[in-house]
Amino acid sequence: MTGKFQLVRAVLAAGALATASLGAVAVTASAAPAPGGPQTRIVGGELAKTADAPWAIALNNSNSPVPSGQYCGATLVAPTKIVTAAHCATEAAGTYTAVQGRDKLSDSGGQTSKITSIWADPDYGKEGGHDVAVMTLATPFEGVETLALETDTAADAEGAQSTVYGWGSTEGTGPADTFQKVLVPVLGDAFCESAYASEGFTANGEICAGYEDGGKDSCQGDSGGPLVLNGRLFGVVSWGVGCADAGNPGVYAEVATYAAQLQAQIDS
Repeated sequence: MTGKFQLVRAVLAAGALATASLGAVAVTASAAPAPGGPQTRIVGGELAKTADAPWAIALNNSNSPVPSGQYCGATLVAPTKIVTAAHCATEAAGTYTAVQGRDKLSDSGGQTSKITSIWADPDYGKEGGHDVAVMTLATPFEGVETLALETDTAADAEGAQSTVYGWGSTEGTGPADTFQKVLVPVLGDAFCESAYASEGFTANGEICAGYEDGGKDSCQGDSGGPLVLNGRLFGVVSWGVGCADAGNPGVYAEVATYAAQLQAQIDS
């Protein structure tokens, strides 16, 4: 996939934001995100409560240009482990803070933990897909519901009703830095292979979900956050072209493809 471009959905530095199209920054698949990291938020969704999705984690970073520190999303899969996107995991472990149970990031409350170690898929950037990472929490989120990994690669059947969660950009469709969700049906590999022929959509390892006519999508700042189907972590917010644009649905790392690698890290 070298030489092809993806628009990652993580928090951008102010300078990058000024020149990026629709708030997304183009990076080669083999390059690290621009300084300031990833950025994506829910567009066209609805307010959600972390009490109903306690496994949804806001991943803050001290290098974020956003006052709240918002940087990416993640999913609690064990008391000391979170799954996020590899492109969200390029900073030093000590710069991250995981936030659980906080609906509005400018408020206090909930639990927080620093990150002690990071594993990112070593094949990310070398070939298509592989945009997954596991981080280890310094302080366990005890008593918090975790989300199991999807292990069935056939779960991404066209029409499957999945839901994406995040605190990212809403493009004016909702409040900033506030937990939201939106239903994004699976469109199927053929649609994204056509829509993203030049960007390198990888059917074996990525999920295409959203609406052909646009209007509802994950966006900048939602990167790394959970795409949920049937009570399991189905996908990880990865990339797209713009946010909620017609013909350009969101692309998610397919958790089932990498479930064995992820589980090995979770169990370590």
